[in-house]
Amino acid sequence: MSKRFSRSLGRRTHSNPDVGISTFSEEEGLKFLDDFEGIPFLLILDQVQDPRNLGACLRSADAAGVTMVIIPADRSAGITEVVRHVAAGAAESLKLMRVRNLSRLMKELKVRGIRLLGTSDQASQSLYQMNMTGSFGLVVGAEETGIRRLTADNCDELLQIPMVGTVDCLNVSVATGVCLFEALRQRTK
Repeated sequence: MSKRFSRSLGRRTHSNPDVGISTFSEEEGLKFLDDFEGIPFLLILDQVQDPRNLGACLRSADAAGVTMVIIPADRSAGITEVVRHVAAGAAESLKLMRVRNLSRLMKELKVRGIRLLGTSDQASQSLYQMNMTGSFGLVVGAEETGIRRLTADNCDELLQIPMVGTVDCLNVSVATGVCLFEALRQRTK
């Protein structure tokens, strides 16, 4: 057996359909955060509707060490088999919270000292100018429209990913990965 193959044994490459997924309610998720002894690192997905994008966001969140992923109950993809497959095990291992009112939840997070940074192509500050250490949540938005106005209003600051090519923006799952791994780089210095 080659070394390359033997190193991959025991690593999860796809979801296990026999493993259940537990999703926190808003109250359970806030209690989890209140009891959490580390420094919260959250991902908040505002109306990500494509299951493949949601799965890819979960996969990046798991790889970057996100504490919890928050997903609105309305106008967002559910945790389907497609999401689970693309997430490659992350849907089963991450803490997930479904919320009815994202704006209200964001206010609760801020009361708990969690800074919220939202992505927007209209932002004046670059991702690389942001401090992503400490308790914070990254807020990313829907595939075509980005984060909603009310969601943006609840963010402490907005950031944009510098773009030098001809495309206007990145796919939500790619943008999420770029931002999460910049945060990981800052948090592990």
